[in-house]
Parts: sequence; structure tokens; C-alpha cells
Amino acid sequence: MADNSLAFLFDLDGTLVDSVYQHVLAWREAFQAEGIDLAVWRIHRQIGMSGGLMLQALLREVGHSVTQDQVDRIQRLHGEAYGRQAASLCLLPGAQDLLDHLSAHQVPYAIATSGRLESARYTLKLLKLSPSLPIITRDLVRHAKPDPDLFVTAAQRLNVPINHCVVVGDSVWDMLAARRAWALGVGLLSGGYGQQELERAGAYRVYQDPADLLRHLDEVGLRLAQ
Repeated sequence: MADNSLAFLFDLDGTLVDSVYQHVLAWREAFQAEGIDLAVWRIHRQIGMSGGLMLQALLREVGHSVTQDQVDRIQRLHGEAYGRQAASLCLLPGAQDLLDHLSAHQVPYAIATSGRLESARYTLKLLKLSPSLPIITRDLVRHAKPDPDLFVTAAQRLNVPINHCVVVGDSVWDMLAARRAWALGVGLLSGGYGQQELERAGAYRVYQDPADLLRHLDEVGLRLAQ
């Protein structure tokens, strides 16, 4: 059992589940359906933030303006395209082992994702999770990342002060949200962002994937009773 009050707040896409590039391709398909051609790399740079903010940032870069109806349609088309790729989703190395290890030692944790439940359900079903585990999706907060609402709400559900939480994520938006929430940010390279990018955004440590984090839990201050 853990002998401190540390808790972990996990992002989902690119952190526990290998799903970032499926999201990227789904967004590209949705944009193309509206006659907007965006390079894959541009889309990837915005993955992890709120869908609404992402649309604004991408369209600003390419000089497009769209109506609210188009925004709603693009988001709907993304959900449909992502659903068609669900069969290719898989857990990242060590994801289940990491969560099981925390559970075995009674270390509290929660999941906080910028995705809405409609899309998150495809990834959540790949994990073996307790029915009582707090899962905070975009539907449950006013603002998603890079705002801190998701992580703050997750900490509240765990009844743990946010400054006693470790936020684990794969994007700069996770690290920025963690910093704004006064939580410790830990980055993973499994979503495609580089180590220096994550560190500049506020990551205290950066690891390859969940398996690498599991091997180094002591480095983020987790003490387990012997």
C-alpha cells in the first residue's frame, strides 16, 4: 500500500491507448469532406486540446473561416471516421500493467480525456477498469485542455488535492493544463511529441511509454510500503 497521498491522473489517447494517429486521420477525413485540405502534421500538432480550440487553431493557420453548422458537421464526421478505425486501436505497452500496479498498492488514479464519451468509449473498453474509477470526459467540464478543468475535476472525484496529483499525458496541452492546475506533469513520448517539447511545456520527467513510467515510479515520488 502507498504510504503517501499521491494520486495519478491519466490522459487517455496517446498515453494509455495507441490512438493518436487514428484521431489525426479521422480529423483529416472530416476536414476533406468539407473541402478543407490540411496536412497530417498540422492536425497532429493540435491533438490533445479541446476539439473546439483545435478547429479554431487549424482553420486560422490555413486562413479558413467556417460557420457553426460546419464546425458541428466536422466534429460529427470526425466521430464517424474515428469509429470506423476502432478495430485498429490497441493499448500502449505497459498501460494495463501500470494501472494494475497502482490498484494493487491502493494508489488512487483517474482518467481525464479531452475526448467526448462517444469517442472515448472505443478506447476505454480496451482497459480493464473498476466500475468505480473516475473517468472525466469533455462532456463533464466547461473547458477541456489546455484549461485545467478535466484534471481538477478528476482530483476532486478522488478527494485528493490537485497539488498531490501527478498528471500523465503525451501532449504539450496535457503539460500546460497540469501546470495551470498546480499538478506535477509527467510526459510520455507515445503520442508523438518530443522530449524537449514536453519539458518546455512543464513536464518534470519524460518517459517512453507506460511501461517505462512503471519502471520509474519512484522518480515521481511514489513510495510503496515494503
